[in-house]
Amino acid sequence: MSERAKGESTRTERGNRTRAKLIEAAEKVFAELGYHDASIVKLTEAAGVAQGTFYLYFQSKQQIFDELVQDLNRRVRHAMSEASAGGVNRIESERLGFHAFFRFTAEHPALYRIIRQAEFVSPAALRLHYTRIVEGYVDGLDKAKSNGEITDLDTTVAAWALMGIGELIGMRWVLWDDSNDSLPEPVFDEVMALIQRALGARVLDSDTGEVT
Repeated sequence: MSERAKGESTRTERGNRTRAKLIEAAEKVFAELGYHDASIVKLTEAAGVAQGTFYLYFQSKQQIFDELVQDLNRRVRHAMSEASAGGVNRIESERLGFHAFFRFTAEHPALYRIIRQAEFVSPAALRLHYTRIVEGYVDGLDKAKSNGEITDLDTTVAAWALMGIGELIGMRWVLWDDSNDSLPEPVFDEVMALIQRALGARVLDSDTGEVT
């Protein structure tokens, strides 16, 4: 690698780190102060960078807010899809995916506060956030339906309904209850029993090949 290429690579790596610091600071500042009380000065102070540096990466407070919503969306979807991929059947994938969501909620309570702000600050970002989650969810439910693991239902309606369950349960038992660093196990079990009944989820016996 040439010296010039090395220098460009270093600048890119440094730039990526600075951008990541600003996004991380934005998560904290927007969650604590709200969009309207946050400012570029407070964002850069939290990130530990000069105010002028902000404009090397973002044109406005609105832009960094929108990119923060996208970043949170990417991270929560990754956590859920990575976890659910380990399931051997649909209900187990649901269990693993929901568990990952509630864990992410406990670790990133700003997710709720920021997404709710997006309803008024950036409706387009809010819609994109939910739509991206549902798209992946529908794909998984479609495969499960074709495999006979769940009942014949409208997978788009089911995906939106299940996402609503997860969000409100997480709000009540994780976000609102400071004593919980995860969803209480009895609540989680009740949620999963409800989801299994709603999906008409059946389990494929790996030994017999029969669905039960």
